[in-house]
Formats: sequence, C-alpha cells, structure tokens
Amino acid sequence: MYVIAVYDINEKRVNRVLKLMRRYLHWQQRSVFEGHLSESKIEELKSRCEMIIKDEDTIKFYILESDKYLKREVLGMDTGQEEERHFI
Repeated sequence: MYVIAVYDINEKRVNRVLKLMRRYLHWQQRSVFEGHLSESKIEELKSRCEMIIKDEDTIKFYILESDKYLKREVLGMDTGQEEERHFI
C-alpha cells in the first residue's frame, strides 16, 4: 500500500514523531512523509504514533491501495528524499 502521512505535532514531541516516521517512510518536506508499507507495518506505525501524541496533536494517514493512479507534481525545489527505511 502507498501511504502519505502528514502531521501537526507540539514541538515538545515533534522530534520523536519525526524519528519514528523516518524509520518507516521517506521524508518529503517538513511534516510530510510517504512510501510503500504493508498493512501490518501501517498498523504498527499508527500504534507507535498513538503512544507518542497527545490530544492537541494530529497525524493524518492517506492510504492508497496502490500508487498506480498517484501523480505527484512538484513546483519549486523538490526537498523530498528517497532514504532507506529501517524497521524495528
């Protein structure tokens, strides 16, 4: 499955969420990550996020069955990077 994750996290917890997201997905810009994950890895990531965030925080996951119909267009500098994921 193809996952796009975006978040708005209090700065007290943002570094923990950033590090967690980088273990599963590719960083695109600031609080945006994307990449391919299995259903079990998606659930694992969501569960780990729930252990970090508080009521004032938000994480949104956009989950596509495939990236077949996904078209990404970038205007300006493409800050995203394809980095290797390290699952725990």
